This record gives sequence, structure tokens and C-alpha cells, in this order.
Amino acid sequence: DASMHVGIRGPLYSRDDLKNDAEFGFKIIHCDEFQSEGIDKIVKRIRDRVGNNSLYLSIDIDVLDPAYAPGTGTLEIAGMTTREMVNVIRGLSGLKLISADVVEVSPPFDINNMTSLVGATIAFEILCTMTKTN
Repeated sequence: DASMHVGIRGPLYSRDDLKNDAEFGFKIIHCDEFQSEGIDKIVKRIRDRVGNNSLYLSIDIDVLDPAYAPGTGTLEIAGMTTREMVNVIRGLSGLKLISADVVEVSPPFDINNMTSLVGATIAFEILCTMTKTN
């Protein structure tokens, strides 16, 4: 009842995936909602959903637009920006963030180590947020 998928977009996420998410109790925030609602409202929805529960945060790097993270195996345009990602993570400050990971960075596909830098920066932001838990 406190789980979410944030940044879902495109044809790689099928109707069956959406149905399965609903059956398992996940709420979804589509990537387009960042433009229609803004980061503050997205963060509020996440915080309201998580509540006082412990939070495990998993960042799949391909949620970002390939302009920001080209070094992954499943490129798909119209993803989140790095600014949106960092501000969402910072917006989780004070929640019971107990564990996290950053996945799908693929150095062989990376250009100028850009995705590695993005992944490392996201991990740094997560660690900083973990120091501000309740």
C-alpha cells in the first residue's frame, strides 16, 4: 500500500505491466506528470504514499532521458531530467529512507562517462538524503 513506480513512460511498459502493478498495490506516476503537476506535487504524492513506512528507493538510470544518461541498455526518449531526479530525491528528506540502489548504468554504452557521473551523483544525493531521516 506504500509502493510506487515513478517516471513510467513509453511503449516498453505494457498494459499487462500496468495491470500487474495495480494488482500488487503499486501506484504509478507517469513521466509526463512532471510537466503537468511539477516536482513539488510529485514529491507530495510520494511522501503521502510512503507516510511513516520505511522507504527503499531503487533508481533505474533509464528513467532519465537518454540526453542525460545514454549509457544504459534500454534507451527511451522523453524521460526525466537530472534536475527533476535530484529534486525528487531531495524532496524525500526526512522520510525513513533505509536502503537504496542505482541500477542499469552500463559503462560500455556510456558516452564520455556521462551516465557514470549521473549515477554517482544520484547515489551521492541519496546518501545525503539518508542522513536526514526521521
